[in-house]
Amino acid sequence: MKMKKKLVILIALFLFVPTLRADEGMWLLQLIEQQNSIELMKKQGLKLEAGDLYNPNGVSLKDAVGIFGRGCTGEIISPEGLILTNHHCGYGAIQQHSSVEHDYLTDGFWAMNRNQELPTPGLTFQFVTRIEEITDRINQRIQAGEVDEYTAQTRSYLAGVAKELFEKSDLYGKKGIRALAETFYAGNRYYLIYYTVYTDVRMVAAPPSSVGKFGGETDNWMWPRHTGDFSMFRIYADANGQPADYSPANVPLKTPKFLTISIKGLQEGDYAMIMGFPGSTYRYLTTGEVQNRMDAQNEPLIRVRTAALDVLKAEMAASDRIRIQYASKAASISNYWKNSIGMNKAIVDNNVIGVKAEQERKFEAFVQSKPEYTGVVDNINTLIEQMKPAMQQYTYLIEAFSNAIEFGSPYLVMANLKKGLQEKNDSLINQSIKELKRSYDIIHNKDYDHEVSRKIAKAVFPVYAANTPAADRPAFFETIDKEFKGDINAYIDALYDQSIVSTRANLDKFLKKPTVKAIDNDLATAYSTEKNKKMSQVYSQYTSYNKKLALLHKAYIRGLEQMKLPAPSYPDANFTIRLTYGNVKSYNPSDAVHYNFYTTTDGILEKEDPENREFNVSAKLKQLILNKDFGRYAMPDKQMPVCFLTTNDITGGNSGSPVLNAYGELIGCAFDGNWESLSGDISFNAQLQRCICLDIRYMLFILDKLGNCSHLIQEMKIVE
Repeated sequence: MKMKKKLVILIALFLFVPTLRADEGMWLLQLIEQQNSIELMKKQGLKLEAGDLYNPNGVSLKDAVGIFGRGCTGEIISPEGLILTNHHCGYGAIQQHSSVEHDYLTDGFWAMNRNQELPTPGLTFQFVTRIEEITDRINQRIQAGEVDEYTAQTRSYLAGVAKELFEKSDLYGKKGIRALAETFYAGNRYYLIYYTVYTDVRMVAAPPSSVGKFGGETDNWMWPRHTGDFSMFRIYADANGQPADYSPANVPLKTPKFLTISIKGLQEGDYAMIMGFPGSTYRYLTTGEVQNRMDAQNEPLIRVRTAALDVLKAEMAASDRIRIQYASKAASISNYWKNSIGMNKAIVDNNVIGVKAEQERKFEAFVQSKPEYTGVVDNINTLIEQMKPAMQQYTYLIEAFSNAIEFGSPYLVMANLKKGLQEKNDSLINQSIKELKRSYDIIHNKDYDHEVSRKIAKAVFPVYAANTPAADRPAFFETIDKEFKGDINAYIDALYDQSIVSTRANLDKFLKKPTVKAIDNDLATAYSTEKNKKMSQVYSQYTSYNKKLALLHKAYIRGLEQMKLPAPSYPDANFTIRLTYGNVKSYNPSDAVHYNFYTTTDGILEKEDPENREFNVSAKLKQLILNKDFGRYAMPDKQMPVCFLTTNDITGGNSGSPVLNAYGELIGCAFDGNWESLSGDISFNAQLQRCICLDIRYMLFILDKLGNCSHLIQEMKIVE
């Protein structure tokens, strides 16, 4: 791929120093040679060539890494399609297979042979098949007036471009291929990425939550860590190795590349790199945007989720059935609740706004001779201030009435049914009734409890009302005031008791004689219609600024790149494949406090608390630790490592990513970041930011000694 012009790139917010800090950066694989990143990696200790990492015309490490599910990374660790990812990435699948009778969340799951590996409907694994740059193609269309600069960055337009180019490619018609066009560097660069999607992915192994979630919410985003955060799955394909939906005839995928596992051990300063799919970073934000993130996004999220989590914790503690039903949902809600708390604290502690202000001062000085960038920062901050009230309203609406409260009516189906009844259109009536029955089953799924949802609603409604002026609330609050005399709990009880989709009995009664009057009087239909109307209104308010904002960001980032040249930069994360490199390293979070770069099983026993589910230790694991029965996985001093730290630059989406040594061998699995650096998505702090990784030796020890899965270990290629 030839470089026809200088890279236009997104820059991290305080990278304006004479030399590049090697630990920062989520680098595009397709640019590692052009940006000279490979030489920087070699200076850090890498023993491989660029083609070993990414080879567009052959097999490379890239081909052993893929997207696990909808938001994580996984890696192939055997020639038989065996996937390693995090326990929290596989948590939804583990919960999906769990019941009170088969509580795999509590007890773990170990398939002793291929026949015991569990098909997991809905779970996918995706490999990157090809990456093509389409920047010139998009720019030509912009210059020809076929599309404007803003529209060219939108999802809908890029989906059309991807479809058009895919249909003209040699990959069109092949099984499991999908194409995705993505914008990078805020619209200054575009790539078309082809993925091969496998849909028969089966659960193979998952440690009990006392290992995979050891420390729970308390230890989340914290160091020191003692969590065995891993689970294992396997890709199945048809007899020709092609993607295929589940069939008993499918066979384990013969992968062209799998990772060699190293149990040689780690030392402080060792080279470490991570390949994966980081979700989102915001390293180019201005001061106004950082403040907006704190006030209009993080704070509303924290308030609403605190109320919802208080209910869930109590309900899950009181019932094993509820605990299993809501395990995955509660973990998801809790994760970014604590992240948002930590981010707001770290933004203050790490003086992120001050760092951003300094960046803006340098930028203003730089552009004195470049009038095309004059006023860009001020204009961004002005727009953000104008958007802030609508953004705050929208966050409260989404968090309260979409993320926290699951119950509602399929109001569009109801609207169609009403139309059918009014027009006496039997075809529309019958189709709508069919869709209504299906919607009821979706609402009242196996992981939904109507009474838990009611209690969450009673906790969340007052939080929303207390933080939103009456004039800005959805219209159903007028119903609460007029028909229920302002009594939110009475309204919620009526909503959950009387609505058509509240119970099967209510639904059946309605379907015996559906009427327009019943639909018009249905509280759930009114609630869902009015909340979505309000969401649409507020969303429209703040997105009206997006066109101007997108163009300002595109110019700002282009200017930042010019200011930083000749040093290379990387784009913000957007859940596309990236490489980050750094070193194994300890850190000092505060005065007189030092954290070693690894933890051992001694810490598990130190944290053990039989009265706290988060810190339970099974009798078998405790005995293995006390007996130091670690097999060949122990360190030379006979201790058993659990987790370790690196300086790699990661974020959400990197969960499950392989941590590789200088030879490209697997040494760990990334699963978290540390508390002190939770502003890292906005501002990378080289002194404090650490990636928390599961040591591969602990994974093997648990798999072998606790799970008795030596047959899985025999599949792997392990070097000592």
